[in-house]
Amino acid sequence: MATVMKENSIVSLRETPFFRRSDVDKKRVKDLGPDCPDLNILQQTTDRGRTYTRSFSSNMYAKRNWLAGCPVSNVFFCFPCVLFQSPGTEMLWTTTGMKDLKHFTEKAKKHECSRSHLDSSLKLNFFGRLSIAEQLNEGYRIGIRKHNEEVTRNRHILSRIVDCVKFCGAFEVALRGHDESESSDNPGIFRGLVDFVASLDHALKEHLENATVFKGTSKTVQNELLDCMLSVVREQIIKEAQKSDFLSIQADETMDISTQNQLVLVLRYIDDRNTVQERFFEFIPLQSANAEAIATALSERLAGILPDEQKGKLICQAYDGASVMRGATSGVQRRVQDEYPNAHYIHCYAHQLNLIMQQATSHISKVRSFFSDLGGFASFFSRSPKRTSVLDEQVAHRLPTSSNVRWNFHSRAVNTVFEHREDLVECFRRIRGSSGFDDKTNKEAGGYIRLLEDPDFNFFLQLFHHIMPHVDFLYAKLQKRNIDSVHINGCIQQFQKDIQNIRDSIEAMVVEQSSGSDQPRKRRALGEEDHSRIAAEVCDTIMGHTKERFAFTDHLISATLLQANRFGEYHNSFPEVALISTLKAYPMLNGSKLKMELSLIYGKEEFKSCCGAVDLFQLFVDNNLSEVFSETVTLLKIIITTPMSTAEAERCFSTLKRVKNFLRNTMTQDRLNALAILSMEKKLVNEMTDFNQKVIDKFASLKDRRAKFLYK
Repeated sequence: MATVMKENSIVSLRETPFFRRSDVDKKRVKDLGPDCPDLNILQQTTDRGRTYTRSFSSNMYAKRNWLAGCPVSNVFFCFPCVLFQSPGTEMLWTTTGMKDLKHFTEKAKKHECSRSHLDSSLKLNFFGRLSIAEQLNEGYRIGIRKHNEEVTRNRHILSRIVDCVKFCGAFEVALRGHDESESSDNPGIFRGLVDFVASLDHALKEHLENATVFKGTSKTVQNELLDCMLSVVREQIIKEAQKSDFLSIQADETMDISTQNQLVLVLRYIDDRNTVQERFFEFIPLQSANAEAIATALSERLAGILPDEQKGKLICQAYDGASVMRGATSGVQRRVQDEYPNAHYIHCYAHQLNLIMQQATSHISKVRSFFSDLGGFASFFSRSPKRTSVLDEQVAHRLPTSSNVRWNFHSRAVNTVFEHREDLVECFRRIRGSSGFDDKTNKEAGGYIRLLEDPDFNFFLQLFHHIMPHVDFLYAKLQKRNIDSVHINGCIQQFQKDIQNIRDSIEAMVVEQSSGSDQPRKRRALGEEDHSRIAAEVCDTIMGHTKERFAFTDHLISATLLQANRFGEYHNSFPEVALISTLKAYPMLNGSKLKMELSLIYGKEEFKSCCGAVDLFQLFVDNNLSEVFSETVTLLKIIITTPMSTAEAERCFSTLKRVKNFLRNTMTQDRLNALAILSMEKKLVNEMTDFNQKVIDKFASLKDRRAKFLYK
């Protein structure tokens, strides 16, 4: 009976060479591999009088997977070389065949090292890997489809888990509870939220009930997802920062609950929608809070944000007034500017306003005593719930605690005591007349009654009741994200005018206070002249320090070029000195074109009604004038990008205290940054429509996972 010839046999391949076959046949030959029949080879050789007998062994196939045999001619061939016939292949292995068993090992090793054999083996290995399988193998296509269906299901489930982590981060709640076991009645907010979402999503519910490979609720998965979220948001912020024309940084340092020094870094820029953005970027742990350590940390982060060719884009660095930050020779601002020449320093104006008020109220003993007495009211009631109960019944208004760091708290204390003075007197009288309080409380209440009836205390209360609203107004302006130096300059000028008006009305205030007081004047009480003198000194101190600390010099003088209320003055006499200082600070500007554009702007009535650089910039953008007034728009972008305060950094510290608190004081730095960025940049996260998908892609690429998350 005739035997059926195999498709992968040497005889078949000689009759129908591999290159003449169809793709289906080629794929089948590759899958079959080399034909390995038993060969009838028996050789005898004589060497030095001794006779050696060598014969075929099936182990020869096992040692070399490329070896094929021909039972007709009883010789060996190279299977890959027979198929592809690469140039330079020795005919011994493709045509004549190898049957010299004495030299077989030597010649086989030589052939394995040849270029032609390696080339043929490579072609065979990659042949049909994708295209043939996709075109011809229905099973492969079905497998791909099933894989992608599983990926879609897994990505949907993981997306729901990502939403739960986002929710916890956005609202600054702890993800994990004390007991995260399956039988726990109180597993934590994240697990509870996942269970709630599962009750609304059948796919997630089924997954949680049946999952064996990947459930997605472990603390390891939580941390990996948070790392991926942090990475996605940072990449988006870096992308926006690199696309912007200019960039500024804000930095401040504090100590968290675990006594770790944390340096916060905030980026300020104008995004591609022409909107001012202040983005939290990172909390940086510091081993030391000296200038070298802080400057090194900032430089390392900036190197990852701005490539070397974009170093000129960093045009401002804003810090508080600590000597380690503002030092002109070895401070942080000097070290950063050595690397980024255009990065001019701004001392936070909100911090400067606090310093102005501290100076105005601390160097005059009577005023210092007034604020010390004022702080005692809140302290008196805060020490006892019984006292607070009487306060709520009589005054129906709590007394805010004053602060030397935030002067808006002083303002609230002044206004509350001034507006509820009579009610407070009655409240203290009720406490003194009640038998439910001890002698110490009665004595303190009597002292506060006398204080509220004291003419000197009431005069200073009235004086600062007039001053504080203007301080509050300026402080509120300095806290806004979209504030610019042009607008601030106008606000500061208005603040000085308001304080001057108060100074001019001091005499009337003194007369009103004296005539309105029915209490007999104490022997040591101040007279009207003393009141006038001290009030004038307070106002003069505020105005003098305001003029000194808020002077627009050096690079800030550029803001004066775009003050709309001075356009008429500039139209008659162009501000050459301010222009020269601006060009010196920002050499990227074209001086001649800028001067021409400003000269035209100063003479147009349409521009005189703009309030600040942001309004003027928006006017150019809305009317498609950005290219016509290109240098003015560039200057506006510089001014708008320059932060006038580090208020955003202070907001970051508030978030830090809520995220890393007493119960969560051992969290890792990456987890802290991830939770903080989800809270502070939740608007950016919500605006990224593909945020979840990007997080899942990063999560899948972290390591090889048994659960499938990537499409084929």
